Amino acid sequence: MSGDEQGPSGPDLTKGVPAHDVAEGAKLVGHVGGDDVLVTRVDGELFAVGAHCTHYHGPLGDGLIVGHTVRCPWHHAHFCLRTGEALAGPAIDPVGAWEVETHDGKIFVIARAPEPAKPKAAKGPHRVLIAGGGAAGFAAAEMLRRHGFDGSLTMVSADSDAPYDRPNCSKDYLAGEAPPEWMPLRGDGWYADNDIDLRLNTEITALDLAARTAGLRGGASLSFDALVLALGAEPQRPPIPGFDQPTVHTLRSLKDAGAIIAAAEKAKRVAIVGASFIGLEVAASLRHRGIEVHVAAPEDIPLARVLGDDLGRWIQRLHEDKGVIFHLGRKVLGYQNGRLGLDEGPGIEADFIVAGTGVRPRTALAEAAGLKVDKGVVVDARLRASAPNVYAVGDLARFPDPTTGELIRVEHWVHAERQGQHAARALLGDDAPFTDTPFFWSAHYDAKINYVGHAEAFDPPKVEGSLAKQDAIIRYIKDTTPLAVATVGRDLDSLKASLGFETALQRA
Repeated sequence: MSGDEQGPSGPDLTKGVPAHDVAEGAKLVGHVGGDDVLVTRVDGELFAVGAHCTHYHGPLGDGLIVGHTVRCPWHHAHFCLRTGEALAGPAIDPVGAWEVETHDGKIFVIARAPEPAKPKAAKGPHRVLIAGGGAAGFAAAEMLRRHGFDGSLTMVSADSDAPYDRPNCSKDYLAGEAPPEWMPLRGDGWYADNDIDLRLNTEITALDLAARTAGLRGGASLSFDALVLALGAEPQRPPIPGFDQPTVHTLRSLKDAGAIIAAAEKAKRVAIVGASFIGLEVAASLRHRGIEVHVAAPEDIPLARVLGDDLGRWIQRLHEDKGVIFHLGRKVLGYQNGRLGLDEGPGIEADFIVAGTGVRPRTALAEAAGLKVDKGVVVDARLRASAPNVYAVGDLARFPDPTTGELIRVEHWVHAERQGQHAARALLGDDAPFTDTPFFWSAHYDAKINYVGHAEAFDPPKVEGSLAKQDAIIRYIKDTTPLAVATVGRDLDSLKASLGFETALQRA
């Protein structure tokens, strides 16, 4: 719901508020006409920007001021306090910026600030090809145009839909709470208006990195000066008897979500194979649709490998309280005649199956082209692959963890967007390394988990606070090295944890 629908918040800022109400680093939310506006003071200077994140309308007044930016408490987007620009995903659109005056001991927000002039890129390649139309590819294209790149820009996507809000495919859209018109990241005309040649239902079949050409299925080819590989990952369909049937679904695309919705409309019971984040978010969404949901998985505690035992058990209880039936510590033998066979017990009668059994990066094209591949396309700290003028971003990229130096691959929407944005800036001459802290969120009914950092192995974590009250923080540490933090109901603590990782890197 927008601020306009709720009515304006706080005082009328055009009439002034006492200057002492906005101390250094403080935040005050009021309104200018029908717009909610956040006022803050940094280094003695006053700023006024829109009070709601442009991603999912998160309240920036509950966020964190870091330098001359404000960070959203919900999904960690960064906005510039001077201009309102969305500096870091998941938000793409800016918030408004207003002019501020002080006199007679009061602060007045007087008018919208003029939009900054669009820059013209001082350098960059002439022709950029982006392979992939997901979060990373879209963010790269948008950032290139935002920063004034006026060369040829082509985005090739095997998907049938223009870039869309992929996380919602397993969350509100699948649950029936988000209408289809919410899903596209941009309207149909945006790509033409920004001179982006978006080619859907198009597959690159070969890359000649020496000649700088990409061969397309059907025989056509594209030339490029720089290439951004953002091919993402594909769902793993386990080699289980019966899993090649049309009633067995995976979830990666908007089209996949549509197929699951169609199956759910005429089903009474579904079996989800795999207690992954995707699997459990699907479970929550289909329970919202009133379907009986069973979850079968080999582990004894859902998500314990990623989140630890206590948080995993709590998530399981959330689902059980909503009627989800778990079959844990079980091996799936097959799916025949509407029954999912398990290695113990009678199995599960199910009208359809959703396999939430992980994804694999789409590396075949890069490997055939001679790029270095090791569980992903290997890139350096600047996201450069092993050939000149080639970048790999998002789920496809295996990059150096800024904390440990080890190569990691991160399957998070926000991280993919930020890597795409970073690659765009690098193409325009920015030589900074990519050091953003990984972040993801996972929604289960009325509960949301925020996670910052990256911990593939960790000592047994302890819960600080109360999971039952949705007021908790869990820290993931290996030996004495802090690696990650999960929070439930503590959005500001999640932002502070992310900032803590950034600060530690700067001091290292």
